[in-house]
Amino acid sequence: MIRRSFLALGAAALATPALVTSAQAQAISLDAVSGYLNRLRTAQGGFTQINGDGTLSTGQIFIKRPGRIRFEYNPPDNSLMVAGGGQVAIFDPRSNTGPDQYPLNQTPLKIILEENVNLGRARMVTGHTSDGTSTTITAQDPDNPQYGNIKMVFTNNPVELRQWIVTDDTGTQTTVILNDLVPGAAIGEIKFNIVAEMNRWNN
Repeated sequence: MIRRSFLALGAAALATPALVTSAQAQAISLDAVSGYLNRLRTAQGGFTQINGDGTLSTGQIFIKRPGRIRFEYNPPDNSLMVAGGGQVAIFDPRSNTGPDQYPLNQTPLKIILEENVNLGRARMVTGHTSDGTSTTITAQDPDNPQYGNIKMVFTNNPVELRQWIVTDDTGTQTTVILNDLVPGAAIGEIKFNIVAEMNRWNN
C-alpha cells in the first residue's frame, strides 16, 4: 500500500472448542484498542517494511493524529511517503514526474489516523484474535471495503501497536514492523506539508 503499488477446521478442531474460546478471551477488547489509538496523538520511531515483492526497506516513521503520517526511507531507497491535508504523496527520487498522490480516505491507513477511532463500528472489524501474547485485529472501511484492509498486531501487556499489514485495493500486501516507537514525540507540522515537500524536492 505504501507503494500504492499480510488449517482447515476438521473434526479434531471441532472437538476442542475450549482452545478457541480461550484464545479469543485473551484478546484485547476493541474498545481498549480504540482508546489506545485515540490516546496516541504523536509517535516516532524506526520501521522495517516488507514490500509486496518480498524486498525489505527500512527507515523512520512519524505519526501525528489525526490524518498525518510520514515514512522516510533509508538508502538505497531514499523515497518518502507523506500523508497530510487529506492526501497521500509518494516521492521517488528516480521519478521525473513529481509525486504520486491520492486521497488518504481511499487507503486502509485512514482507519488508524482518524480523529476518533471506533473499531466497534458495524462491519469495520473482520478479524479479532489472540495468540496469548498479542492481539491481531483486521479492519476495513465499512462503507468502502473495496479500498482494502489493515491487519494490526498489538502486544497485550502493555497495549502497544507493533506492526500492521496493509492489503490495498489491488490485493498487494505491505507489512510494516515498528521498532523503538516513542509516543508523545514533538513533531513539527512541516513534516506533513506535501506542498513544502514538493518544493524541497524540486530544488
